[in-house]
Amino acid sequence: MPDVQSPDFRTILDTADTIAVVGCSTTPTRTSHKIARYLQARGYRVVPVNPNYDAVLGEPCYPDLPSIPAGVELDVVDIFRRPEHTADMVRSAIARTEQTGEQPVIWTQLGVSSPEAKELAEEAGLPYVRNRCIKIEYDRLFA
Repeated sequence: MPDVQSPDFRTILDTADTIAVVGCSTTPTRTSHKIARYLQARGYRVVPVNPNYDAVLGEPCYPDLPSIPAGVELDVVDIFRRPEHTADMVRSAIARTEQTGEQPVIWTQLGVSSPEAKELAEEAGLPYVRNRCIKIEYDRLFA
């Protein structure tokens, strides 16, 4: 995976197969839903994470990252939560990493990063993308 300090968006998006969308909504007008649907349309497997739903976009929805079956290898954890919750989402990703050994990229959408979340990811050796929209980056690189 790319260096934690300077993530290579092209490599991340080109090599990823499965993206967990934390905070994914069933509401079609919500940004998390739109982007999850967009990612599915581009061939990614989207794994929705939200304790409020059983399924989103035809996929089982999990209450948190450690609840996703270990056989589902996550390449990217795309976070759609307010900044005050981002560090806890990174802690959840770290807990899953400890269970599975995988090293997913932590991707924080626009306006949801926090210094604590970034520090936690870096301490755990997880690549961290700060305040970037995965759809915008995909369009910029591959459209």
